[in-house]
Amino acid sequence: MSEDVLKLEINDRVARVTLNRPDALNAVNGDLHTRLSRIFIDLAERRDLAAIVLTGAGKAFCAGGDLQWMREAIAEPEQFEVVTWEAKRIVYAMLDCEIPIVGRINGDAVGLGATLALLCDITVADANSRIGDPHVRVGLNAADGGGVLWPAAIGFGRARELLLTGDLITAAEARELGAIGHVVATEELDVRVEALVNRLRSGPTKALRWTKAGYTIALRQLAHGHMDAGTAYECLANLTEDHRIAVDAFSDRRKPVFTGK
Repeated sequence: MSEDVLKLEINDRVARVTLNRPDALNAVNGDLHTRLSRIFIDLAERRDLAAIVLTGAGKAFCAGGDLQWMREAIAEPEQFEVVTWEAKRIVYAMLDCEIPIVGRINGDAVGLGATLALLCDITVADANSRIGDPHVRVGLNAADGGGVLWPAAIGFGRARELLLTGDLITAAEARELGAIGHVVATEELDVRVEALVNRLRSGPTKALRWTKAGYTIALRQLAHGHMDAGTAYECLANLTEDHRIAVDAFSDRRKPVFTGK
């Protein structure tokens, strides 16, 4: 594992996975994306773990996709096919992993970051954090899991609006909608996370694992029915002029002017 982008610590039957690009707000680049597509497969094989904690280093949970990485995908669209394959592995692996995953949402969870948060079984968010899937704002469809997870978490009514506008919502609003379980003050984040981890650690491990295996059946079926089509559309969206315009605009810190092409 490349320790500079993803850290793994295992202690007292708990695995702690940390997205570790704090200077980039933990935006996902190619290396981090590849690591994420494998880490939960590796951890799921272990019989000695009672819980996994997923969090981000620094002041953000995950700011979504790295702009330079997007630029590289535009230049090499065949490589983007590998990226979409990895995206499916991330979603499938987190749902297939029977070990309960606790999301320590220490800051904004955007795009893929929001997907990672929604894939956690229990979430505790800093009250100052925001969450949302702004794929459309960079000229892409929400294919890395958001398109299926948001409607499953909060219902189609509001999910459709959020996916089409790309708007971010506060942690408190996300909790009200049912997307996040707990919202706490910054200084209480670790206390609440550790309390939940301790309950999982002291609980009946196999019963907890098999409870998760049961309630994720419907989500796994939804994900497998959605991801192939969604990622195929995203490969097409990666080739559009609007996506290129958006990446250039955000790189230059200006508002994109889309052409519809």
